[in-house]
Amino acid sequence: MDHHVSVDPAAVEPRAAADGGPDMVQLLTPEGERIPHAEYDEIVDALSHDDLRGLYRDLVLVRRFDLEATSLQRQGELGLWASLLGQEAAQIGAGRAMRKQDHAFPGYREHGLAWARGLDPMRLIAMYRGVDKGAWDPAEFGFHSYTIVIGNQSLLGTGYAMGIQRDGAVGTGDDARDAAVIACMGDGATAQGDNNEAFVFAGVYNSPVVFFCQNNQWAISEPNARQTRAPIYKRADGFGFPGIRVDGNDVLASYAVTTAMLDRARSGDGPSLIEAFTYRMAAHTTSDDPTKYRISAEVEIWKLRDPIARYKRWLAHEGIADAEFFDAIEQEADELGEHVRAATVGMADPEVGDIFDQVYVEPHQQVADDKATFTAYQASFETAEGA
Repeated sequence: MDHHVSVDPAAVEPRAAADGGPDMVQLLTPEGERIPHAEYDEIVDALSHDDLRGLYRDLVLVRRFDLEATSLQRQGELGLWASLLGQEAAQIGAGRAMRKQDHAFPGYREHGLAWARGLDPMRLIAMYRGVDKGAWDPAEFGFHSYTIVIGNQSLLGTGYAMGIQRDGAVGTGDDARDAAVIACMGDGATAQGDNNEAFVFAGVYNSPVVFFCQNNQWAISEPNARQTRAPIYKRADGFGFPGIRVDGNDVLASYAVTTAMLDRARSGDGPSLIEAFTYRMAAHTTSDDPTKYRISAEVEIWKLRDPIARYKRWLAHEGIADAEFFDAIEQEADELGEHVRAATVGMADPEVGDIFDQVYVEPHQQVADDKATFTAYQASFETAEGA
């Protein structure tokens, strides 16, 4: 008997760049035109001109940092780099919506969120250069360690949010105390079991967590058509909490929607899922070649939706920022790029024995013995060379 297997053409043929659909919240069009929105206008209107200019500065500086890091990796200065090019607005909007007491659980390309949380970007460079273990203090920045295990940060964020509940830091009405969690993921992570389990626990326990999915259309080389039959934001319906799709290339919409969902979580109304509809303009990581699996026409369409260009047009049109301001930001970006390059190249290698020093908080005899053995082993080579 012949067995015929049908293949979904959408999964194998080149596809047109999707537009996000009618449910997507968008406050700025790609042309930089402001779209009124009854639910979110109040949040945006509360931003001062300084706040609005600050968002532009964030976008430009984060992009320059990311481009510099990519170049450094290509020149052999970093072991790897995961670019956020094209996703700046989603991350900056979400990061600036957070309060000091909130916590973010990132994946491995959330450089914009790290920037918004006040983390020195050179800490990220040091990690990808292999001279730092990424050991910043999450309590200081409300920003946890990068997680390369796909979907794992959803579980970590949910667990931390459940802890916040048990600490009584949700729904008290105290703006300086009530806290929430952002758990970041990509579209590919939504197909992982960890993500499903996180949704189950968050929904059942009404945890104060915002699942922030940056749908950049590609899970490495796999398009959305190979990952899901339904829009990602609709996944939330099956777990009993709201899902919303936002234009991830619109910094105002990303900020407004994330602000609303974080406020909801802090007040005790439970979890939500934000699907930031965006596009990964660069390779998945610097070890990837996207020309092998996606067509250039798709990339060109998304270039016209650039998050920085549209926001700059709107700021200029509204008289919120002028040419002098934009020039000053470009100058600052150049200075940041020079600093990142010089600091990276001049970064000292760590002492190999340091690997033993942060295994446990308290002294541990086995680790101390291992360090002593290794130190003696290293010293034996120096003795042999000096003989």
